[in-house]
Amino acid sequence: MPLSYTKPYISITDFAYRHQATAMLDVFRRAGGPALGRKLGVGVMMSHKTLHGLPSKWTGVFPKKETVGDIFLRDDDALNTLHYADYDHSHGFAGDLNYAHGFVRTTVDACQLDMVWPDPAELGLYRSAHWDVPIILQVSAKALDAVDNDRRKLVARLGEYAERDCIDYVLLDKSMGRGLGLDAAALLPFARAISDSFPDIRLVAAGGLGPDSLHLVEPLVREFPDISIDAQSKLRSSGNAMDPIGWNMAADYLKRAVELLAKYRT
Repeated sequence: MPLSYTKPYISITDFAYRHQATAMLDVFRRAGGPALGRKLGVGVMMSHKTLHGLPSKWTGVFPKKETVGDIFLRDDDALNTLHYADYDHSHGFAGDLNYAHGFVRTTVDACQLDMVWPDPAELGLYRSAHWDVPIILQVSAKALDAVDNDRRKLVARLGEYAERDCIDYVLLDKSMGRGLGLDAAALLPFARAISDSFPDIRLVAAGGLGPDSLHLVEPLVREFPDISIDAQSKLRSSGNAMDPIGWNMAADYLKRAVELLAKYRT
């Protein structure tokens, strides 16, 4: 997918209602996010279990599947992103994603796969049905362990997706929503390897980011000014992703994130 289809973003994960997205988009605009050529990532969670009505600790936390499409905004400054988590059951996930699209309707702008190395051929099936939806592949601590935390093996694994042109962003996220602080020094070698090998794939960083911890990602921003960032658990005073987001914290995060990214704007 050409880069003209994608933009860097500043994202919040765990929106539950449209009015939250509307309020954060207003904050984002007032802070100057669109002037940086960025979008506000409106991240909404769904999992294999919540999609199929199976028991899950996230059942009361993630929005009901029937309401997801109502959360997303129809706005050029928003990147409506469905985060689909499936760490235990990956067989046939293309069919699950197609099913999920029946609930998000035409409002989804991107799909993030919170999975450990989903089958590239299966992902290609999804891509062929939704060619205009950018795909964000999460590379988590588990995914890095699966390639022995080796840059060459990581590049080889990503090459399987690049050959099928079925990913647009790679999200480096060792925290996986647990609030663990981002370690830029540890992620930089992987970011460099991805950038060198796949210049058309955009980078994303996440891991314990919030209004008081954006300094953690600054080394990555300094070297990769167009990197996208995502925040989740550290937008709660408890740091627990099962608690509701503190929207004052989220607003502060957006303002400070725009300030940081503006320092290194190319």
